[in-house]
Amino acid sequence: MTASHSTRAPRARSVPSARHGLAVVALVGAFSLVTVGSLAPPPVSSVAAAGPNAQSYRPAGAQELVVPERADVLAVARDGYTATAGVQSLAAGGTNYDWAKLVLLKGGFPVTDSNVTVMTRWMRQENGVNNWWNRNNPLNNGWNSGGNSGLGSYDSLEYAAESAAEALHSVGGYSAIVAGLAASAPTEVIESAIWASPWASSHYEYGGHWSYAPAQIITSPNGTWAR
Repeated sequence: MTASHSTRAPRARSVPSARHGLAVVALVGAFSLVTVGSLAPPPVSSVAAAGPNAQSYRPAGAQELVVPERADVLAVARDGYTATAGVQSLAAGGTNYDWAKLVLLKGGFPVTDSNVTVMTRWMRQENGVNNWWNRNNPLNNGWNSGGNSGLGSYDSLEYAAESAAEALHSVGGYSAIVAGLAASAPTEVIESAIWASPWASSHYEYGGHWSYAPAQIITSPNGTWAR
C-alpha cells in the first residue's frame, strides 16, 4: 500500500515578537514628539487675539510711553543777538558816528541810539560837523591832551576816545553824565547833565546853545585814527 503523505499546511509563524517591535517603535516616536514639543519656543502671545481682559508680559520696572495720535509741533523761540563793533571796524568806518561809538565802547557804556545821538550832538557843539576831527580832539577835551581849556591835541582819534572815556570816569563833576550814559537814559536827561557839568565853562547856555538837528555823517581824513 502506497504510503500516504499528510497534506497539512505548515503552521503559521508566531507574530507576537513582530507586534512587540511595532509597539516599541510607536512608543519611541511618541516620546520623540513630546520631547521636540517641549524644546520648541512658546508661541508669541497676542493681546488682541486673547481678548481685552488679557494681560501682556511686562518686565518689572518697565516704563510706558504713550504717543498721541496727533503730536503738536512746538515752535522754539530763539533770542535775537546783536554784534558790537570793535576798534578796528570803527576805525575802518572813520566817521563822526564811529568815533562817538568808540568813546562809548572805551567807557563801557551801551552803544545805543540814545547815547550815540547825544555824543554826536555834543561833538557838533565843540567842533562843528565838517571839522569834527579838529586836532584829533572832537570834544575839546583837556584830559591827556596837553592843552588848557580843551585846546590840546591827540596823536590819534583812538587815543582821543580813550582819553574822553577816562576823563568822564575820573572827574567827579561828570558823574551825572556817566550815570546817564550807563543807563542809556533819554537824550534830554544826559544832555542836561552835560550842561550842568564843568565840561564847558559856558555850560552851552544850559541848552540855549545846543542843536537838535541830525548830524551829518562825515568821514575824517586818512591817518587820523591810527595810534
